[in-house]
Amino acid sequence: MTIRFLSSLVFGVAVVASALAQKPQSKVEVAELAAGCFWGVEESFRTIPGVTSTEVGYEGGSLAKPSYEAVSSGRSGHAETVKIAFDPSKVSYAQLLDHFFKMHDPTTLNAQGNDRGTQYRSAIFYRDEKQKAEAMTFMAKVEKSGAWKSKVMTSLEKGGGFNPAEDYHQKYLVKHPGGYDNHYMRKISFDK
Repeated sequence: MTIRFLSSLVFGVAVVASALAQKPQSKVEVAELAAGCFWGVEESFRTIPGVTSTEVGYEGGSLAKPSYEAVSSGRSGHAETVKIAFDPSKVSYAQLLDHFFKMHDPTTLNAQGNDRGTQYRSAIFYRDEKQKAEAMTFMAKVEKSGAWKSKVMTSLEKGGGFNPAEDYHQKYLVKHPGGYDNHYMRKISFDK
């Protein structure tokens, strides 16, 4: 009886191990979004279910290795950007865009709250043609909805040139609770 029990147990473990090995791994995708000071943008996206990691940095400028000082001068052309890794089986790119258009004011050109300059612009940095098409469709939906009373000023720019910001900027609001953040979720809908 003991041998039969052990054989059944070993067989059962083998079946489970085989099933786990055949389970498809989730594919992680990346979104790069700019919506003002990256501290608050990162914090807004960091805890969304399906977001696997966030990183703040600089995108869309002319310098190969920008520093905070160069970007904050407004002369490098970079925007403070958050790189968001996500599991599309748990949160879609469209859901991230919905969050993006509710957590900041996309109608202000080169500004969010007290932050002024091109480094604080509202921008979607698409990684491929699929993201570009989804972003264009979603931006049209936002505009058509009338949820924002002014024209959406969010730029759609080719991404892929993300440069991580200095370590002290990463997870800034986790390290400094109550620190500067001018982002909040609006109770608006883009469905007409």
